[in-house]
Amino acid sequence: MAGGLLASGALTALFAMALAPPSTSPDVPTTPQPPTDKIRVEVVTVNGSGCPEGTVAVAPAPDDSAFTVTYSHYLASAGEQSDPVDFRKNCQLNLLVHAPEGYTYAIASVDYRGYASLQPGVNGVEKASYYFQGSPETTSESHRWRGPYADNWQATDSKPWEDLDWAPCGAKRNLNVNTELRVLLGSTDRSKTSFMAMDSTDARASSVYHLAWKQC
Repeated sequence: MAGGLLASGALTALFAMALAPPSTSPDVPTTPQPPTDKIRVEVVTVNGSGCPEGTVAVAPAPDDSAFTVTYSHYLASAGEQSDPVDFRKNCQLNLLVHAPEGYTYAIASVDYRGYASLQPGVNGVEKASYYFQGSPETTSESHRWRGPYADNWQATDSKPWEDLDWAPCGAKRNLNVNTELRVLLGSTDRSKTSFMAMDSTDARASSVYHLAWKQC
């Protein structure tokens, strides 16, 4: 009888442990909140065939949880009368995110949107790379669509909390974001045009960079 009670007690304890919420380290919050002070995102330089001068706008979200990049002339095309260099367009953004004192930030996820018209057999590619000034760590992700395709497109880059690349505490390090669009014809009919755009005919086509915050 005693053995049965002990076994029952052990099972109850194990069941309670299974239901208990996982423990977390004090410096890894389960619901990280942005700082209460306002942030400011400064565009230091903009370079690339996909973002001529005056065609990019950057704005922080009202709650400082993200910032938005809006393009108005970001389009790659191939086929028909497209120039040979038009199959690839890129944009290199050099940004300075002014974080409140005592905080650092990382790019938690990015939502990219646009429109593509791809003939059968044509591939459209969106790629993005991220790194902080002076850091050897570069994160890159790419997404691919295959024709026939004629619709809006959306892609999301994301990383779990434990793998985020944080800006150095107490130092101003510019954030570099390099995006590119490619239209790859392969052996398909070159007499028809295919294109892929990441521009802002409406606000939904903006790229949204979601920020994670933590105290230094």
